[in-house]
Amino acid sequence: MAPPNGAVAADDAPPPAAVNGDASAAAPPRVGPHPGFISSSNQYSAEIKLRRMLKDNGCDPAREDTYRLQGVQLIDNVREHLLLPVRTFDTACTYFHKFRLNFRDSEYNYQDAALASLFVACKVEDTIKKSKDILAAAYNVKNPDKPAAPDDKIFESPGKVIIGLERLILETIGFDFRTRYPQKLLVKVVRSILGRSAAGSRAFFATAYAMCIDLYKTFVPVKRTTLSMVMAVVELTARARGAGANNLGNGENDLVDRVRRFAARRRQYDRDAVVETMLDLLDLYVQHHKATKVGALFDLNTFIDIKIRLNTDLDATASPRYLFHCSRCEVADPNPLTPIAPGASPTTTAAAAMAAGAWPPDAAIRRTARGQDGTMRFVFDPEAADKEQAKAGEFFKDEYEDYEVEVEEPVAPPPPDRGDHRRGGGPYGGYRGDGRHHRGRGRYH
Repeated sequence: MAPPNGAVAADDAPPPAAVNGDASAAAPPRVGPHPGFISSSNQYSAEIKLRRMLKDNGCDPAREDTYRLQGVQLIDNVREHLLLPVRTFDTACTYFHKFRLNFRDSEYNYQDAALASLFVACKVEDTIKKSKDILAAAYNVKNPDKPAAPDDKIFESPGKVIIGLERLILETIGFDFRTRYPQKLLVKVVRSILGRSAAGSRAFFATAYAMCIDLYKTFVPVKRTTLSMVMAVVELTARARGAGANNLGNGENDLVDRVRRFAARRRQYDRDAVVETMLDLLDLYVQHHKATKVGALFDLNTFIDIKIRLNTDLDATASPRYLFHCSRCEVADPNPLTPIAPGASPTTTAAAAMAAGAWPPDAAIRRTARGQDGTMRFVFDPEAADKEQAKAGEFFKDEYEDYEVEVEEPVAPPPPDRGDHRRGGGPYGGYRGDGRHHRGRGRYH
């Protein structure tokens, strides 16, 4: 039915631009939703990147070592009290290290972070424990004379803290629950090198197993693969046990040669990575001798001698102490993890960080992007994440063109000549027209 009084129907009404006769008054194109932010997990990190992240967090090196050792020891004590398998310990320590690398020490308590990491690891490894069970175990380990039940009211508030830290740990690891368990491979490697019925193989494995637990008191699980960790532990155990009298009755050269012959048949073996892992373990045993399990089995001079020999081999081959080392990045000024301004894209922030000499820029983006308007999504495949960002960036890229225009500006004419030359001193009548004030002698002075 036609509208009354000859009115135009809503569907037939012309657009506003046609009514006004101005085509440029058309509505601007609609901008789609924010593409969001993509976070991809990183299984391995170089030593220089770990140092930069700790430096950006403002961590004191001495305090950082103390918190790391005490946190891992707390996880180990609670794990043994709850009779949890060693794979839960490996996963909890890995999450604990990654969490501390992304957050400042002033933002949390390291004991809460350690217990929260164990709480998440229990879920990942299918050894589920409640948060109050973990808190009660930690309390009973510290206070064996006054044990407390998990349903005690003193665990109400700490339980909420643990659950709150659980979300931050999941975001830190990027919901990528893959971890490495060197103990399982260690059994196979020791059997392949020493055999099942070799004399003293059980004592050798006990030392290597304890050293594998001490390995998680360093950042090695965040840097190295499973084979590199296992081969470093086996070779370092052979060097330590072969330095003096041992149950195998062999010298150091015999044990080390057997380990190297086994490693020569492995294509994945990387000598530089193994040497770096052994030196990291030796730094732990030399600097914190009493805070380790293997430190009580050997003399301190034994580890110092092994460390000197490894450093001599590095000097002879001119090999670096750390892989992928960058001296410029190590001495650069710290880049505090400041929040990203609203409306600033991650690409712009990364470019600004690179221009300022900060490295790596992704730490600040990953650290604070979750508080912005865009949705944070976690992608396991880094290549898929790069392709998606490149595809979405085409629709949100602003292009500008620069033009150089030459404009001729008229030159102002010179000021007119006022012409009072009777008193001299210039075209403006001497001192009377120069804007200065003079005090002279008049006719009455």
